[in-house]
Amino acid sequence: MKKIVIIAAIVLVLGGLIGLTVVRAQSGYTKVVIGKVSQQNLVSVVSGTGQIKPKNYVNIGATAFGRITHLYVKEGDHVKAGQTLATVENVQPEANVAAQKASIASARTDISSYLAAEKTQEASVAHAKADLEQKHLDYDRAKALYAAQVMSKQDYDAKKAAYDLAVATLAQNNAAVTQSKAQTASARGKLDTAVATLRSNVDSLNKTVSIAPYDALVTNLPVREGETVVTGIQNAEGSTLMTLADMSVITAEVKVDETDIVNVAIGQPADVTVDAIPGKVFKGHVTLVGDQALLRSTGLATSQSTSGTEEAKDFKVVVTLDSGLEGLRPGLSTTAKITTAHKENVLAIPLQALTMRSPDSLDSKPHTQTVSASTGSNQQQQQQKQGVFVVSNQGGKMRVHFIPVTTGITGTTEIEVTGGLKQGDEIVTGTYRVLRTLKENALVKRDTTPPVVPKDQSST
Repeated sequence: MKKIVIIAAIVLVLGGLIGLTVVRAQSGYTKVVIGKVSQQNLVSVVSGTGQIKPKNYVNIGATAFGRITHLYVKEGDHVKAGQTLATVENVQPEANVAAQKASIASARTDISSYLAAEKTQEASVAHAKADLEQKHLDYDRAKALYAAQVMSKQDYDAKKAAYDLAVATLAQNNAAVTQSKAQTASARGKLDTAVATLRSNVDSLNKTVSIAPYDALVTNLPVREGETVVTGIQNAEGSTLMTLADMSVITAEVKVDETDIVNVAIGQPADVTVDAIPGKVFKGHVTLVGDQALLRSTGLATSQSTSGTEEAKDFKVVVTLDSGLEGLRPGLSTTAKITTAHKENVLAIPLQALTMRSPDSLDSKPHTQTVSASTGSNQQQQQQKQGVFVVSNQGGKMRVHFIPVTTGITGTTEIEVTGGLKQGDEIVTGTYRVLRTLKENALVKRDTTPPVVPKDQSST
C-alpha cells in the first residue's frame, strides 16, 4: 500500500514538473491564426439599394375640360400604341366641327359661282373684242369716205361714236373679269380660313380622346368615370388621367455610398435582385452614374440643401436590365451588386490580415523625444503604413515581422496584394484583437482553438 502511495506521489510530482516546464516554455508566446498568401480569382463588388423604374414613363394629362364619359382601361392593364384610353364629353367640340364643315361647303359653293361668273365675264370680253374689231373697220372706212367727201359729217360722227363705245365696252368687260377674279380669290381666302378653323376644331375634338403613345403598362389611375377633369399643371389634382410605363426597357435606380462611387463606371455588369421575386437574379449593366451627391436623410441633392451639417451621402446609379423582365413592376424594392473589377490568378490575402502600423510602434528602442499630444498624433497618423505580419521560423521558434504591402482590388473577403509578399508566405490573419496589439518580432504560436459559432448559427 505504501509503495502504491509513493508511486502515485512520484507521478504527480513528475506531472507537475512537466506542466510547469510547458507553461514556462509557452510563456511569452502569442496565439495567432495563421494563413498563407495564395492565388485567387477576385471580384470587386459595390452594392446599392433602390427600386425598379421604367426607363420611359408618361403622365397622360387632361387636354380638355369636361366630364369623363368613358375609361377603357384599369390599373395594371397592358395597352398598345394608339389604343384609346379615355374620352371626355365632346358635344361642343363636335358641334363646332360640324358647323365649320358646313361653312367650308358653303365657301366652296361660292367659289364655284364666282368661277362661273369669271367665265361669263371672259365671254363678254371676247364678244366686246369682236365688236370692237368690227367697229374699228367701220370707223376706218368712214374716215376714208369722209376724207373723199363721199360721206356726210353726221354718218362719220356716228361711226366714230360706235367705235369709241366699243372701246369703252371692252374696257368695262375687262374690269368685270378682274372684279370676278378678285371675288374668287377672296372666296378662296375665306375657304382657307375656314379649313384652318376646322383643323383647330378637330384638334379640340381629338383632345377629348386620350390615346396611348406607345406599348405600356397602366401604373396609376387616379380618376373614375363621371369625374370632371381640367387642363392644368402636371400632377395637379384633376389634371392627370393616368400614368403609363414603357416596360420594354426597365431599370434599377439605386443609391451607392459615396465611398464606393469612385469605382463605379458606365458599362459595368450588375446582378439585380428584387425582394418580391426571391431566388431570381436579373442581369444588367450600368447606364448612368449620378454627379450630384444625395443626402441620405432627405434624398435631396447637396446643391438643394440649406443644411450645413455633415452627414452620409449617396449617389444615384441606374442599372438597365438586359433580359428576363417578366413579373417586374415599377416601385419594387431592389438590390444591385455591381462588378467594378475582376481579376484572375492574383495574390490575395484575407481582409482582416491587413493592419496599420507606424514606424514608432515597430521600433523596439525607447524614444526620448517628447512632442505635444496633438502634434504626435498627427505625425503618427501621417507615418502609418499598411502591411501584414509575416511568420518566420527562427531556430524552431516562430516570430512575426511587419511587412508593408501594396494592394489592388478588394473582393468580398480577400484583397489583392500587388507588392511586398509572394505566394506561400505565412501571415497572421487573426484574431482582430491580437492584430491590434501584436508587436514586431513577437514570439507566436499557432492557435488551434476552433472558432466560436454563434448560437443562432450553430444549427442548420
